[in-house]
Amino acid sequence: MPELPEVEVVRRGLHEHVAGRTVAAVEVLHARAIRRHLPGAADFASRLAGRTMVGARRRGKYLWVDLSDGDALLAHLGMSGQMLVQPLDAPDEKHLRVRVRFADEGPELRFVDQRTFGGLALAEIVEVDGTPLPVPVAHIARDPMDPVFDPDAAVTALRRRRTEVKRALLDQTLVSGVGNIYADEALWRTRLHGLRPTEKLTRAKAAELLGHATDVMREALGEGGTSFDALYVNVNGQSGYFDRSLNVYGQEDRPCARCGTAIVREPFMNRSSFSCPRCQPRPRGV
Repeated sequence: MPELPEVEVVRRGLHEHVAGRTVAAVEVLHARAIRRHLPGAADFASRLAGRTMVGARRRGKYLWVDLSDGDALLAHLGMSGQMLVQPLDAPDEKHLRVRVRFADEGPELRFVDQRTFGGLALAEIVEVDGTPLPVPVAHIARDPMDPVFDPDAAVTALRRRRTEVKRALLDQTLVSGVGNIYADEALWRTRLHGLRPTEKLTRAKAAELLGHATDVMREALGEGGTSFDALYVNVNGQSGYFDRSLNVYGQEDRPCARCGTAIVREPFMNRSSFSCPRCQPRPRGV
């Protein structure tokens, strides 16, 4: 699933291509793609038509486009969702779910989703701590790239949560934007195992972990994000290249770049965790 760097790459492309453009018509080709918009496809299309897209915004891994007269077009990318900007005469993608045409008759916006885990919806905007957010995103914490992100408060919240450190790092109500890939990379850089209890972290170590999470996501953003297959691309259909710089995630049995020990994979919350058993020893008693 796309994490902060990948979503930010898509956000930048969306903002560049749709800000200031007025929607002429919307075509919903698969009802599941707008299942989160409970009034249905006809309501979604009619309410979006005639609205101007003000700009694309993001919080953590959540993406939306502000619309004129309030409300937002909220995009859930899921496992394989893509927001593509295409010429009007470009052939339809096999998994095209929603098409948005604009009044200027320029390139259209397409939502493509092979696995249909993602989707689009219209959402009301509310103000949270002085920031306007779509209602479904209102509970999500600020991410480390937010200009008003408070690292000290995030460290306090992380250490207060009685759980394993990787679970806390993935909790989007504590710090948003960090997913499985960048959590593993940050833990490797900090020499921490993901099962370390949060209450046993010193403030210095917790701050170091959040600092590494921020650094690795900034580096990934500079490479266009992480693409393991063709399912994650930017709005122009291009892949990111940070997978070439990963130290532990997806590197099972390969030598650790720091000590040479083989990277191991362990099951974690219906997915996988990758770590170096020498640099990141399991906590005693776990």
